[in-house]
Amino acid sequence: MSARDAVGHLVGLQAQNVKPPYFQLHARLAGFRPAELAGLMERREVVRMVTLRSTIHLHTAEDARALRGLVQGARDREVQQFRKGLVGVDLGRLEEVARGVVEEAPRTMAELREALVAEWPEADPQALGVAARCRLPLVQVTPRGVWGRSGQVRLTTWEQWVGAGHSDSEGAARCDMEGVVLRYLRAFGPASVKDMQTWAGLTRLKEVFERLRPELLVFRDEKGVELFDVPEAPRPDGGTPAPPRFLPEFDNVLLSHADRSRIVPAELKGRTWKGNQAYCTLLVDGFLGGIWKFAEASGGGRDEARVVVELFREVSAAQRAEIVHEGESMLAAMTDAARFSVEFGPIGG
Repeated sequence: MSARDAVGHLVGLQAQNVKPPYFQLHARLAGFRPAELAGLMERREVVRMVTLRSTIHLHTAEDARALRGLVQGARDREVQQFRKGLVGVDLGRLEEVARGVVEEAPRTMAELREALVAEWPEADPQALGVAARCRLPLVQVTPRGVWGRSGQVRLTTWEQWVGAGHSDSEGAARCDMEGVVLRYLRAFGPASVKDMQTWAGLTRLKEVFERLRPELLVFRDEKGVELFDVPEAPRPDGGTPAPPRFLPEFDNVLLSHADRSRIVPAELKGRTWKGNQAYCTLLVDGFLGGIWKFAEASGGGRDEARVVVELFREVSAAQRAEIVHEGESMLAAMTDAARFSVEFGPIGG
């Protein structure tokens, strides 16, 4: 499928950092090249916005606006955590002032806070910024997020950035709660109610699943937990080989279930983190098998691209060869280097 269809199928890509969405798509799509997603961003067909789990995601323009509305309750609760810094601040007025500031021209968060402090000098600047981010559907404008370019995070409203060419109604039709449950299951099922709540950063979804129960298939895992799926979803046999995949940090496949042991074996829990740093991950036969990072080219040359892989367990010679092949394919697609190499060694510290 196309990059745009893949972003829609996955309901969004985790995007705290700039490059992970590109690597997420490379791991999933045959023939993907970064320019395809970069073009979508520059045409404003996909946007970066705080939505699921209060984190930045990359969504289609239609999904971004509707999903933001779906998680607005969680954003309102986030504002309440900063209420001590907002004494005397009328949130409706704050929303109005913040909208005027960012729609006049895209602003950095520091610039937005400065404008809000001018209006409420006694309030806490951080709390004012959080309130603006939570009350308004703010998107990060390009060139931020565009492959091969750089830029500060600058914000404006969804309406200002893409609203003229997109309809709220299209996104709303895809993003009512029942619709999002079905889309989540198509991307990540079979899954439990708690799994989806973890993915979305929402609670009390059981009643939504109950309304959909007649349309769904229901399984139970080894612990007796109900797992739901859409009837048409593929469910390969457990013995089906899964090729190695190089995933970026924060890939949704690692974050989209309450029970992460389906991807991350219990003995490897926490191995993909060091302090606040998240490592890029390697899947081997469908499970977490190691971590990886880019390495400096030998002699500092730019014509060679290298990755170092730290394996968490022994693999067969055939699996090692598959890892090398997949790594070289990733480097060929995602870099401009002429030569590629995959090395094995410790990187986790």
